[in-house]
Amino acid sequence: IYDSRTITQHLNRLSKNALFPRNPDRRLEAEVLEALADGICDCALSMVYERRTRPEAMVYQPWLDRQWGKITTALDLVNANPPKLPKKITAGHMALRATLGYLALRFSGQWEKGRSRLVRWAARFDEKFPELKASVPG
Repeated sequence: IYDSRTITQHLNRLSKNALFPRNPDRRLEAEVLEALADGICDCALSMVYERRTRPEAMVYQPWLDRQWGKITTALDLVNANPPKLPKKITAGHMALRATLGYLALRFSGQWEKGRSRLVRWAARFDEKFPELKASVPG
């Protein structure tokens, strides 16, 4: 199985639909958060590939700047209103935590600046769901 959304839908089926709330508004929140996290990861991964696959002289800085701009815009949005951590975790929460872990792995010290609420959210997530910590990149 591949692709984040396919994986979360598969896990949702295995968990008897526990990863997406039944309430339509809450389900939409989980889906939007998952999509936002996936978009951040897409941008971050494209930056990693740009640097990894091109000779240094061929790396296109405007592309990197554009991707980083998308990442910071999305992070600022979530930092302004971090999602609540309910008793029952959603796929959106898992996607966001995995995304922050990936950013910490590849862009440590960069994404965290000015986003203390999001950094605290990640720490609280790890405290509340310690069984998932091993699944978080980093």
